[in-house]
Amino acid sequence: QVQLVESGGGLVQAGGSLRLSCAASHRTGSILRMGWFRQAPGKEREFVAAIRWSGGSTYSADSVKGRFTISRDYAKNTVNLQMNSLNPEDTAVYYCAAARSLGLADPEGNYDYWGQGTQVTVSS
Repeated sequence: QVQLVESGGGLVQAGGSLRLSCAASHRTGSILRMGWFRQAPGKEREFVAAIRWSGGSTYSADSVKGRFTISRDYAKNTVNLQMNSLNPEDTAVYYCAAARSLGLADPEGNYDYWGQGTQVTVSS
């Protein structure tokens, strides 16, 4: 069983920055990829970014490229999402997810574990 806990969400003004973190439980032996998804009210959940659990290769959605960066913090055993140049369209609940395979990174169906989500609100 893998448990994921997101943190770092909050309220920020447009143009500001926010850093999200996803802490994984110690039972992570089967995890090969971590990803971030987001869901705005009334909209379907969409892919944001992904990274291999071992680090290295990353993949991001076109809507966040150049603004969001996914990374691993090996000292804290977390997966982070640095969000810069935020705009109101980024407002959503952000979810951390973990996959046990290395299939395509963006389909949410390829992920096996999900966190509870953390709210990110960007004011204009």
